[in-house]
Amino acid sequence: MLNRLGRMTPIIVALALSIPLSSGAMAQPAAPDAKTDVSATTDPATLKVAREVVAQMQGDRATTLNSMAAPMAAMMQQMGIKEPERAQVIVREAVLPMLSDHYDALLDIQARSFASVLSKDDLQAIGTFYASAAGRRLATAQPRLAQAQMTGMSQWMQGLMPEMQTRVMQAIKAHGWAPGDKPK
Repeated sequence: MLNRLGRMTPIIVALALSIPLSSGAMAQPAAPDAKTDVSATTDPATLKVAREVVAQMQGDRATTLNSMAAPMAAMMQQMGIKEPERAQVIVREAVLPMLSDHYDALLDIQARSFASVLSKDDLQAIGTFYASAAGRRLATAQPRLAQAQMTGMSQWMQGLMPEMQTRVMQAIKAHGWAPGDKPK
């Protein structure tokens, strides 16, 4: 169980932390092009503005991380730690401190992503919004919005599950596969 947990933690963390920043862009993925290469060299001035914007968007670090405690505990339970109290202890004593220790690296990755896709002028305009009263309220609300989105997506997927199972079985039958078959 713990080995499985160790392999899954980076995926869970990445998904959980990306939600506050990606929530506005979930409708359609961007078409891949040279501008979306995060590893591309970015103008230092643009990167500086992007770092400021990402910090504004995330809001208070402790609030952001603490807002993930309940969803992370639920994920721990889905991964095999069935007792809610134990899942909460693991999140509180292991997961959240680790996320906090590596939070700046995440912000840097996100800033590089923003700087690779948005212009310095766009980033400054976004920063101006986040410096406004409405922007500060949005940043403060982000953890609650992210949790509501996760809950909504989960409910949506649960509602689609019977239809998905039917369609998956139809596709399997249409291809002449049997459940559990290995590719030849």
